[in-house]
Amino acid sequence: MTKLGELLAAARNARGWTLREAEAVTGIHNDHISQIENAKIAKPNQAMLWTLSQAYELDYVDLLDLAGHTTSDPDKKSQRQLNGALLHAMGDLNEEEQAELLAVLGDLRKKRK
Repeated sequence: MTKLGELLAAARNARGWTLREAEAVTGIHNDHISQIENAKIAKPNQAMLWTLSQAYELDYVDLLDLAGHTTSDPDKKSQRQLNGALLHAMGDLNEEEQAELLAVLGDLRKKRK
């Protein structure tokens, strides 16, 4: 097991979920979850990590780090991956929430300038 796999397995077990129960909650096939937990899949995609972070109430950025998607000095590829994860996360929001998030992002840009 990797640290990522250990963390995910511990979070699933803390909820008392079997792999099949985790599948029912996340929509990720139980075999796939098992392969991540056992490091047969070392670098799951960002969308899957987002789904697991939400279901297990884990920090998404921590999961990205453990999976090797980010570095302490992110390059353009890592930035694109984070951007893609943000877009995926927006898909989980309703229209009103998306508009609110975009407004917050706009405010952050104004503060930066």
